[in-house]
Amino acid sequence: ASFIHLLIKCTSLCSTSFRLPVPKLEDTITRYLNAQKPLLNDDQFRKTEQLAHAFEKGIGRELHEQLVAQDNQNKHTSYITGPWFDMYLKAREPVVLNFNAFMSFNPDPKSEYNDQLVRATNMTVSAIRFMKTFRAGYLEPEVFHLNPEKSDTEIFKKIIRFVPSSVSWFGAYLVNAYPLDMSQYFRLFNSTRVPKLDKDELYTDEKAKHLLVLRNGNFYVFDVIDRDGNMVKPSEIQAHLKYILSDNSPAPAFPLGYLTSENRDTWALLRKNLLDNGNEEALQKVDSAMFCLSLDDFPVKDFVHLSHTMLHGDAANRWYDKSFNLIITKDGTAGINFEHSWGDGVAVLRFQNEVFKDSTKTPAISPQSQPAQVDSSRAVQKLDFKLNDALKAGITKAKQKFDATVESLSLHMIQFQEGGKDLLKQKKVSPDAVAQLAFQMAFLRQYDQTVATYESCSTAAFKHGRTETIRPASVHTKKCSEAFVKELSKHSTEELQNLIVECSKYHGRLTKEAAMGQGFDRHLFSLRCLALSKGLALPDFYQDQAYARLNHNILSTSTLVSPAVQLGGFGPVVADGFGLGYQVQDDWIGCNVSAYPARNGEEFLQCIHKSLEDIFNVLKGKKISS
Repeated sequence: ASFIHLLIKCTSLCSTSFRLPVPKLEDTITRYLNAQKPLLNDDQFRKTEQLAHAFEKGIGRELHEQLVAQDNQNKHTSYITGPWFDMYLKAREPVVLNFNAFMSFNPDPKSEYNDQLVRATNMTVSAIRFMKTFRAGYLEPEVFHLNPEKSDTEIFKKIIRFVPSSVSWFGAYLVNAYPLDMSQYFRLFNSTRVPKLDKDELYTDEKAKHLLVLRNGNFYVFDVIDRDGNMVKPSEIQAHLKYILSDNSPAPAFPLGYLTSENRDTWALLRKNLLDNGNEEALQKVDSAMFCLSLDDFPVKDFVHLSHTMLHGDAANRWYDKSFNLIITKDGTAGINFEHSWGDGVAVLRFQNEVFKDSTKTPAISPQSQPAQVDSSRAVQKLDFKLNDALKAGITKAKQKFDATVESLSLHMIQFQEGGKDLLKQKKVSPDAVAQLAFQMAFLRQYDQTVATYESCSTAAFKHGRTETIRPASVHTKKCSEAFVKELSKHSTEELQNLIVECSKYHGRLTKEAAMGQGFDRHLFSLRCLALSKGLALPDFYQDQAYARLNHNILSTSTLVSPAVQLGGFGPVVADGFGLGYQVQDDWIGCNVSAYPARNGEEFLQCIHKSLEDIFNVLKGKKISS
C-alpha cells in the first residue's frame, strides 16, 4: 500500500516536475541581489535594491503573471525556448568566435588508427551509426543524477532499463535521477543555420543522404546512405575520402567558407546574391548535408595550435553555419566546432562520447583495410560556385575581417599538476567550486576587481530545457579571495580553510538551484523579452547600469570532463573579457583561456596557477606566503 501511495504521489509530481519551472519572482529578485552584492559598493547596491523591489511589486509582478499564464498554455515546451532561440538567431555578430565553441577528441589509443584517412573514415561511420540509432528511437537518454551514489549505479541502470518508459520516470524521480531532454538531437544532422536579414533560420532536411567534405577550400559531396536507407559500405566511404585527399585541385581564389564568418546581415545579402547568381543547387547540397567533414592539410604542433585550429581554423576550410564541423588534421587530430543556436554542449558531448567510443572500440576499418574498388570520380561531386564581382569583393572583405579578428585573439593554457578532483573530494570541497574560486582570486590578483562571471549549467533535466547561469562571484568568493590576496597575514590556515568550505557550500547550492531551473538569469531575461514583445517601455530595473554590468560577462566559463575530450574552448563573449574552458580531472586541473588585446590571458593563467597552489596548500594544512 505504501508503494502504491508513493506511486500516486510520484504521478502527480512527475506530471509537472519535468517541465522547466518558472521560479517565484521573489526568489529571482533575492538571487539577483545576491549576485549583485559582490560587484557593487554600498550606494550602488542600495539603488539597485530599490529598483529591484519596485520591479518585484510593480511591472515585474504583472510580467511574471503573464509569463506563468503563457507557460501554462504551452505545456509542450519550456518558457525559455522561444526567447532563447530568438536571442541566438537575432544576434547579428559572426557566429565564429562569438558563439561557436569547440571540443577536441583525445587521440585514438591505438596510434596507427590516427592516420587521417583511417580516422576520418571511422569517425564518419560512427557518426552515421549514431544518427541511425537516434532516428530509429534506440538511443537511451542520458540521466542527470542529483545523488549519484544512489542512482548512478549498475543496479539502478539495469532495473530502469526493464521498466516501461511510461513509468520509468517514477523510479528515476524516487532517486533524484532525471532522464535528459533529447529534443535538440534531431538538429545534429542535415542541419544548418541560414542567414536572413534581422533573424536567421534553422534548416533541416532529414531526407538528404550525402556528406559535405571540405579540403583546401574546395567543396565535395557524396552519398553515405543508399536508396534503401542503409549506410554505404565503410570501404566505399574510405575510397571516396581517399579520392578527395588525393585531389590536386588548387585552392579557390575566392574561398566561399569565409562568408560564414561574416556579420549575419552582410552574409544574408551575399547569400541572396549567391542564390540569384545560379548557385541554388550547390547551396542546397551544403545546407542539407548530414554534416561537414573538414580535412586540414597540416599536422597540429601543440595544444595552442590545436585550440586555434578547432576554434576558428582557416575559414576557407570550414562552414561555420553547419550544426557541426568534424575537423580532422593531417596527423589525425580530430575535433568538433559547433554552431550554438540549435543546441547546447550536452547534446554535442553525448554525440562526441559515442563517436569516440564507437570509432575506437569497434572501428569500421583498420590501417590495413583496402578501399573499395569503386569509381569515386563518379560518386564524388565537386561543387562549383558561380561568383560575380560583388561576391568576390564580399569574400575578400570577409577574409580581411576574419584574419584581423583571429590575429587579435590570443589562446593560452595551463595544466595544474599538484592535485585535482580526488584530493578535493577527500577534503570534502566541491572541485568545481574550487576552480571557480581560483578564477575569482586570480582576477582579483591581476586586476584588483571582482567582476561579472558566468558559468553555464544545463537544464536538460527538463523538457526543452537549455541552460541556466551559475553566478560564481559571490560575497563568499570575494571575502575568501581578499583574504588570500590582500590580507594573508591576518588569517590562520584554519580560517582560510573555513573560508574555502563556505565558498564550496554556497557554490554547491547555486549549482543545484541552476540545474533544477531555479537560477535567476533566464527568468529575468524572459520577463524582459515579454515586456519588449508587448511594446512596453523597458522597465527601469533593466535600465540600471548594474543590470547591464552583471550581463557584461568579463569571465565567461564552462567546464566539461569526458573520456573522449582532450580540451574545449570558446572565444570571449565581450571585448574586455576572458573565455575560460576548464576541466577538473582526478589529479590535475586544465584551463584554456581566450582573450583579445584588452586582457592578458597568459598573466591571468599564471594568477590562476598561483591561486590553485595556495588553495591546495591551505587544504593540505600548509602555511602559505603571498
